[in-house]
Amino acid sequence: MHRKQWISSGSKFEADVGYARAVVVGDMVFVSGTTGYDYASMTLAEGVEAQTRQCLRNIAWALAQAGCGLADVVRVTYILPDAAEFPQTWAALREAFGASRPAATMMQAGLADPKMRIEIEVTAIRGCGGTSDGGG
Repeated sequence: MHRKQWISSGSKFEADVGYARAVVVGDMVFVSGTTGYDYASMTLAEGVEAQTRQCLRNIAWALAQAGCGLADVVRVTYILPDAAEFPQTWAALREAFGASRPAATMMQAGLADPKMRIEIEVTAIRGCGGTSDGGG
């Protein structure tokens, strides 16, 4: 039987809503939808590219707390209020996931704050950071 471990960013919002930044069960790591909010400066950058990069930093932090990293991500969901902005995120996403190539979905939907341009949710498996070209 696996125990559930919570990883918290310390955000008051997590307690108010009743969720964790990430949940670890066995080697599976489920990172909640994460926005580009910079908790160090308590700011939200303007623009989808800058917010994407901050989302990825926030996700990388949560994964590190669980003992893994971006290379261990196997599933990613991108949520943008304006799908036309998605191409502006591709360079940052390619840097983060280009080598590991997780399964991915992009959706257009409203986010909690109209200033938010992207939210990213990932699932990772600790220790699976290796890659395959699918030829095998």
